Amino acid sequence: MIKYIRSGLTFLFTVITLGAWAQSTATTSSPYSQFGIGSFIDPVLPQNKAMGGIGTATNRIGQYNTINPLNPASYGAINLTTIDIGISSSILLLKQSGSSTQTNNNTRLSHVAFAVPVTKKSALSFGLLPYTELGYNYKQSISNFGTSSSADTNTVNYIYSGDGSLSKAYAGYGFGIGKHILLGGNVSYIFGNMRQYRSTEIPDLYGTLNSRIERSNAVGGLNYDYGVQLNFDVAEASHLIFGYSGSASTQLNSKITSIVSQYTVSSAGNENIAADTISNQVLNNGKIKLPLMNHFGLSYQKDNKFLIGADYSIGNWNTLTIGGVNQGLQKSQSYALGGSFTPNALALHNYFALVDYRLGVRYDKTYINVNSTDIKQYALTFGMGFPLPRNNTAFYKINFTAELAQRGTLQNSLIKENYINLHLSFTLNDLWFRRYQFD
Repeated sequence: MIKYIRSGLTFLFTVITLGAWAQSTATTSSPYSQFGIGSFIDPVLPQNKAMGGIGTATNRIGQYNTINPLNPASYGAINLTTIDIGISSSILLLKQSGSSTQTNNNTRLSHVAFAVPVTKKSALSFGLLPYTELGYNYKQSISNFGTSSSADTNTVNYIYSGDGSLSKAYAGYGFGIGKHILLGGNVSYIFGNMRQYRSTEIPDLYGTLNSRIERSNAVGGLNYDYGVQLNFDVAEASHLIFGYSGSASTQLNSKITSIVSQYTVSSAGNENIAADTISNQVLNNGKIKLPLMNHFGLSYQKDNKFLIGADYSIGNWNTLTIGGVNQGLQKSQSYALGGSFTPNALALHNYFALVDYRLGVRYDKTYINVNSTDIKQYALTFGMGFPLPRNNTAFYKINFTAELAQRGTLQNSLIKENYINLHLSFTLNDLWFRRYQFD
């Protein structure tokens, strides 16, 4: 039976990975994703997201091995083959002063991660994670277009939209030195395609040729993560962990193309096939310079009972450039606090005493500043880890996480986003690649 479970999981892992590599459509509907290279997604799995996103100073959570790409040093604590696969769904409510509320929802693969121990104090990990996501669509209208009494008075609509994403395929190694130190690093390939559109339409003048400019940016290149964790035994089965991790300021290849086309709209309001392509050219074969990011963390854990921790992160997004052009962003700062509690990890007759209960809070000063206003984000997170029946070598857990968050403001004609992110993942710990000995 175990053989069939392993084969099935391996097949599912392969299918989802291939599907994720082909994924390029919009996975968000946020107008704030139009800045820079899209909305950045922290590389933490649902177990850590439920605790406010802490992860710099965590490795195992409860009895389970957990893959933690935020700090590759954590791989050194993995002693069982670990697979983690998950999906995410987002419900987003957009509100602007004087306008009605708009609701959007999206579902996507959130991660596929795999780890296998190499020695007693080291492990390899590899997987696929989302890096940024781009998706927005809004319209600005100008009435009585023209500058003289005889000028055209028809309304002109300017429509702005974008879609696409960047993904992060990584391979990492973490190892322990002595009793107290874990070190590790990731090599990642960041890739994807982002498209942004700007259309000009005159809806009340039937038969008019409308125009659209499409800018497409094909991205690919290497990035590096590194980290360290210092573990100290405070008491029996109690540990204090200090952590640091960073992401290097590397450069990705960027190919920006521009297509200018003309099209008409039918009497029913449907867009017809493009009547003409005025221009199709490569604007820039350049580089995207990524920001240096630093994470600092502290956690305290009592084995099989509870974990509490805090993280602070800073990203130098003010140095982000695309094709040599600075994107006008600012430094970001994030603060996270959270923890996990298991009532009785050894309970025999009370299933809910075996469940992990997780809670956290998060505050982000994002890298976006619009109309001289910092765009801030607040989140309350919670979740549960449900253990499944186990055998002598395998441990299974289903993790559920919910994030209730708000980004932006109604001040200065800006947009406030209220959203709910739901995450579901399956975690497997098992003894694979074990060498059997016979007397």
